[in-house]
Amino acid sequence: MHRENYINVLREEIVETVANHLTPSALKYGYSEIPLETNIKWRPMVLLIGNYSSGKSSLINEFLGAEIQDTGQAPTDDSFTVITYDETLADDAKIQVTEERDGKVLLNDPEYPFSTLRKQGQRFASHFRLKKCNSPFLKDLAIIDTPGMLDSITERDRGYDYQDVIGDLAQKAGLVLVLFDAHKAGTVREAYKSIRETLSAATFEDRIIFVLNRIDECTSFNDLLRVYGTLCWNLSQITGRKDIPMIRLTYSPNAAPKTVGAAGFRKAEYLPLLENQREDLRRAILDTPRRQLDHLASFVEVQGERLIHYMEALSEYREKRRKFRFQKILTGVLVSGLFGAVTAFSVLMLGIPDMILMGSAAGVGAAVFMIFWMSVVQKRQEAAFHQHIQTNIDTLTDVEDQTRKDSWEAVRELVRKHLAKGKGGYSLFELRRDLAILRQRTAQASQEIREAMGEVAALSDDEEADFDIPILSINEISKPVGLGDAYYENFRYTI
Repeated sequence: MHRENYINVLREEIVETVANHLTPSALKYGYSEIPLETNIKWRPMVLLIGNYSSGKSSLINEFLGAEIQDTGQAPTDDSFTVITYDETLADDAKIQVTEERDGKVLLNDPEYPFSTLRKQGQRFASHFRLKKCNSPFLKDLAIIDTPGMLDSITERDRGYDYQDVIGDLAQKAGLVLVLFDAHKAGTVREAYKSIRETLSAATFEDRIIFVLNRIDECTSFNDLLRVYGTLCWNLSQITGRKDIPMIRLTYSPNAAPKTVGAAGFRKAEYLPLLENQREDLRRAILDTPRRQLDHLASFVEVQGERLIHYMEALSEYREKRRKFRFQKILTGVLVSGLFGAVTAFSVLMLGIPDMILMGSAAGVGAAVFMIFWMSVVQKRQEAAFHQHIQTNIDTLTDVEDQTRKDSWEAVRELVRKHLAKGKGGYSLFELRRDLAILRQRTAQASQEIREAMGEVAALSDDEEADFDIPILSINEISKPVGLGDAYYENFRYTI
């Protein structure tokens, strides 16, 4: 099995692992409203964002080898465009757009991982589309072009939450390119928010590449250094990092004559010195499928860790509630007994020394009080307890290290919302059982994925691997959580 095929098989196995061992519990206990594999089941994606006229479309056309996206100095396209591979044409066919689909179809097609964007409404759907193209560059990945970011535009102007869309797509993407151009090395308001808040929350730093595009428009090497320095300063202020992030330099030779006029275009003397930068960027993009394996492995580990933490908090809540209910019921029993004794004593004080009557009065008095206790007092106390836990949600977990702090920060509000909804038609025993299995399966899956990835790293591009069977054995031996008799048998023999 060649390295490329091995990567594809491993990616499919990881998606299957998520679907079989994380999604059932995530849906059952309210951790997620959609299957977790929705965001990772499709091909690797590269997301391009940047200021308007930063050259996103020109760069895409350069990579694909044809005029697939419209280009121009002014904002030419305010749509999110997913560009993916069409393998129906012959390899030697002219590179072209072979099919287009509008947003409504794309958002509702289960083949694509964009159903989460339906919440953005009809206005977004009209600015979302898909293009299929037969460029070899897209054989193992897809590219998402985005509207240019501006200073003055608002959510009301766009008609949808732009930052929310960027965050959702960045979470799905294996690589995010943030483009700037030589004329606007500063950052507009939307770019500032995207880098500072949206991307930092939606993805990891190693998935983001900053690109200074259209460097051919710098008049001299000194001009390029000035622009580069300005961008470095701006990014250091935005990211808040002491170290300056790596910035790739590139341009599109095909777009350059159109920029300055074909007759007057002269290639800057410094450009040949930076060809390695353009090639490095190209390789980085083509390496997205391998990079995504790391991201998928991290996805399994991070989501597994967060889901476990989430279920631990629910388990702790159930345990606290059980103890609280037991204590209050016991208190009710004792107080009811006391009330029954007072009732019997009252009968005696009325001059009716009949033991049978006194016993009956005591029993009726205790029963009536217990009914009142359970229907009024107990309910009010449990409601107060429930509200107290929501107010002091951090009492449901221990965060002894930074990893636990990070995972709790990610699931705290999910736990609070789950408790606020009052959902959960499951027992504490059932929750603990599923949690124990989830811990075991997540640890096993993580180990097997990392071992398989070690095999990938050891392979060269054309070397064959001796694997003719499914890579992750966990998908062969385990059952989805909480489903049927087979699951209970599996639990009995493994915990």
